[in-house]
Amino acid sequence: MNKYFAIGILMMAFSCGKDTVDSGKESDVMMEEPNIAVVDSAAAGKHEGLALIEGADCLTCHKVDARIVGPSYQEVADKYTEADIDMLATKIIEGGKGNWGEIPMTPHTGMSPENAKKMVEYILTLKK
Repeated sequence: MNKYFAIGILMMAFSCGKDTVDSGKESDVMMEEPNIAVVDSAAAGKHEGLALIEGADCLTCHKVDARIVGPSYQEVADKYTEADIDMLATKIIEGGKGNWGEIPMTPHTGMSPENAKKMVEYILTLKK
């Protein structure tokens, strides 16, 4: 019995010492862009833009060859050219609506322009 009591005391001591986060508080601090490692993806022959897409929330609304909430990546590739990379990267960062219907695209304000451009470059490789 003493053995179990001692284990219980140790468990309580370790759990009480941990800092807790108050998730009920709102914050006006913008989260930093996640650091997505693409080293393994590049070594596996995967386009860096695809690795970034897979590491973000893009695949919730977009698929390569099927429309979900937003257009498929193939539809985007067929509509735009390399001349539109900056505009599309800005659209990823700022969001928007009207080009593919009235459902707005969520802004990704923490995304760097460089990473957004890499995503667009990958998408344009899907042109039919």
